[in-house]
Amino acid sequence: MTSTDATAAGKGRAGVWNLPNVLTMLRIALVPFFVWFLLLDAPGLHSEAGPWRWAAAALFAVAIYTDKLDGDIARSRNLVTDFGKIADPIADKLLIGSALVMLSVLGELPWWVTVVILVREWGITALRFFVIRYGVIPASRGGKLKTVVQTAAIFLYLLPLAAMAPWLGWVAFAVMMVAVLITVWTGVEYVVEALRLRSKGKLQGTANGQEQA
Repeated sequence: MTSTDATAAGKGRAGVWNLPNVLTMLRIALVPFFVWFLLLDAPGLHSEAGPWRWAAAALFAVAIYTDKLDGDIARSRNLVTDFGKIADPIADKLLIGSALVMLSVLGELPWWVTVVILVREWGITALRFFVIRYGVIPASRGGKLKTVVQTAAIFLYLLPLAAMAPWLGWVAFAVMMVAVLITVWTGVEYVVEALRLRSKGKLQGTANGQEQA
């Protein structure tokens, strides 16, 4: 093995254990603690809006911050890896999904909201894998806006706002409805883009076949 090969191999081995990927794995590790804190606050699945609820909200905020931080570090230090590309969105979906499910289990968020968002999130993920042979569907500005609004809505729900002032609960619900609308809208955009990629890929495949014939 040449020195160049050894250096490349060393970078490949060390690649997974860089700071952005460690932050991503930390975010995944925080998910069960986040769920546990919510359950500690809700004996009998009825939230008491006590210290554990505030702890869960704080942990959610920390986890979300690691999402921004790992992306910034990966891009600024050129530490983007294949592992990070796969693990980062999985970590996001685990965190967002667990928050939505727990809020619905506690009776604070309608189940239809959770179902709509989760079907869209995991459905688009599956769609990305399905059309990857034809091309990559890039993240859109709408998709990034969706993530921001979803996160804001969930954070407002996690804070025991309704216990302090009922009208604040309605503010959280209004933000969540905006999140649902953006989620559905961007989902439709991704489906249209996937169909376009698939159609373009088939046309190119047919043209290549005709040239070879």
